[in-house]
Amino acid sequence: MSEAAAGPLKVLLVSHYYPPHMGGIENVVHSEARYLTAAGVQVTVLTSGERSSVTDEDGVRVVRVRAWNGLERKAGVPFPILGPKLLRRALRWARWADVVHIHDAFYQTSWAALTAAKLTGTPTVATQHVALVHHDSAAVGLVQKAVYASAGRLLMRTARTVLTMNSDVAAFVRGLGARPERIRHLPNGTDTALFRPVRDAAEQAAERERLGLPAEGVLVLFVGRFVPKKGFDLLLAAQDPGYHLVFAGGPAEALSGAGDSAIYLGSLSPADVAAAYRACDVFALPSTSEGFPLTVQEAMSSGLAVVTTDDSGYAAYDLDRDRVSLVDRDTETLRVRLREIAADSELRRQMGKYAREYAVECFAWPDHASKLIETYRSAIRPGTSSADRG
Repeated sequence: MSEAAAGPLKVLLVSHYYPPHMGGIENVVHSEARYLTAAGVQVTVLTSGERSSVTDEDGVRVVRVRAWNGLERKAGVPFPILGPKLLRRALRWARWADVVHIHDAFYQTSWAALTAAKLTGTPTVATQHVALVHHDSAAVGLVQKAVYASAGRLLMRTARTVLTMNSDVAAFVRGLGARPERIRHLPNGTDTALFRPVRDAAEQAAERERLGLPAEGVLVLFVGRFVPKKGFDLLLAAQDPGYHLVFAGGPAEALSGAGDSAIYLGSLSPADVAAAYRACDVFALPSTSEGFPLTVQEAMSSGLAVVTTDDSGYAAYDLDRDRVSLVDRDTETLRVRLREIAADSELRRQMGKYAREYAVECFAWPDHASKLIETYRSAIRPGTSSADRG
């Protein structure tokens, strides 16, 4: 059937969480849903929730299936446990869709969506955000390996296209059986209008006052969950008289022993996160096992000097290492580099200018959505659209 006869492209986005739950994958899916909808795509999101519901959120149909989230609350493992309604919902909306786009192979929502796509003959696209993530619990590590060796391998071999954010993750999905010609590098997007550089010293002073931050001195910002993967503990240990450390995220109790060495802003709305970037001078995220951190992209878009981990997977971004500081995950190395940047306002200006220009060129969400639409259309072969399947 022709595209015109079939009507608008219909896409089922699948994510284990979705806002108001906060985290990297759900923020990406939320933005993809918004920008795809703006481009004329009909979008349904399948996700977990405190209760089952189907709602319209800014033109996006959001299908939530009730889940137990105790693993995240009790152990810091973001893995919702969903009930038997999940597969029924997945079948219903996979049948409706032209393409099922699954975000990360690790979650129940992904397994159900893949099963539903295979049963209904709906083409599948996958985004794999990370490779294996180090966890202090050996049991969690074993579960990860088992899931990726089974459901992960099946998804990577089934998907028409596998999208990745760095070369290490691309190698990981190849190891799971994804065909090299089906793997595509696609960075996440950033709202470059929301996350913009501070206009002048007066605006920065006003943002600092509103957020209760020190009026004087260099402020180094961390945004994210306070878990070892994000490196908040390394940054906290890298405190120095040459700068103030500012933390946004949670949980608050993770900073309970920090005393006066850390300024805690709490969990912030996106608008207040953007204001925090404008109020600060440097962004630091010594994280590990990430595709390419969204908060690094936001900080770059906000024109901050950025210090993050020297991850081999980031080679695909071809960053100017003199303008984005990539360092080892070592407290003293981090402290020395932050001290150097804090002491040199001209270096901060040059780093911030480069970061903003790079973000505008490479991280714009409308461009990301356009590339997704191209990917979806290439996945739909004759006879596989929802109209052809009846």
